[in-house]
Amino acid sequence: MRTLLLNSSPHGEASHAYCLAREMIARLDTQIIERDLVADPLPPIGRGYAAAVTSGSSQDEAFDWSERVIREVEDTDVFIIATPMHNFTVPAALKLWIDHVLRINRTFTSTPDGKVGLMQDRPTFVLVGSGGFHTGERARQPDFLTPYLRYALESIGIRSVHFVLLQGLVGGDVAVSKAVLEARNALLAHAPFNTVASVSA
Repeated sequence: MRTLLLNSSPHGEASHAYCLAREMIARLDTQIIERDLVADPLPPIGRGYAAAVTSGSSQDEAFDWSERVIREVEDTDVFIIATPMHNFTVPAALKLWIDHVLRINRTFTSTPDGKVGLMQDRPTFVLVGSGGFHTGERARQPDFLTPYLRYALESIGIRSVHFVLLQGLVGGDVAVSKAVLEARNALLAHAPFNTVASVSA
């Protein structure tokens, strides 16, 4: 089994979402492919890429990075995204990854009813870290990250998406411990993390 882990936190390996993701992956018998979208950012999409999309020339060198990150998803069985919420939605680093991956006639096709994904579905877990609260009784801001990212992933064919929230992370050590515990329990409720083999590993 192969697992892809994307990290889009400016805190890197110190991110609570990233640390929890690594903890969960350690329960699996899997090969890990990691991409840190902040420490090793993708190149911006420029004129060459746009021209290649318009012309339909998938052989253009502007697609090199796009192909690389698309294949990383295609070659994995489990997909995990560790991301903060920035200004109500995904951070710029993750948005750029989405722009590279959503490519017409490669990962989706356009129909009169909208985009239809061309990639195979796979278990996908999105660990979202936030300093405040955006769901539940303590919510003080809207959440555009969850619906946007869900729609983006569904557009390429990934529908088995589970969002796990780590909220209130600026509330001190007790708040962080509570958020991580709740997120851990949420993940353990899903395969592949709740299998007997995983528990005994």
